[in-house]
Amino acid sequence: MTGLAAELAWTGLRGTARTSLWMLPVYGGAHLLFEPVHDALRTRSPLLRACAYGAGFTAWEYAAGRVLRAARGAAPWDYSHARANVGGLIRSDYVPLWASAGLVYERLHDALT
Repeated sequence: MTGLAAELAWTGLRGTARTSLWMLPVYGGAHLLFEPVHDALRTRSPLLRACAYGAGFTAWEYAAGRVLRAARGAAPWDYSHARANVGGLIRSDYVPLWASAGLVYERLHDALT
């Protein structure tokens, strides 16, 4: 639910504040994959953890987008308008954003458990 709330806030900054129900399995899958990563990297440096989250979340976004395109003909997002996009599914300029989000999600995870 945090991912959906963050997405609504992010898109709201651009005036749209919307998401898709298809994002529930995307964010849920990310949680299942990255909770063990968080536990494994807990004692590592913040820079290493941020790099792992940036690369991992970007890879997950790309894979989820490919699966959704195959299953329903389109992903709920389309970055093809952006200069730094790969297949319209990811943006390389979002890697630092995903890295930062991972560090924030760590704190949230620890506060809730």
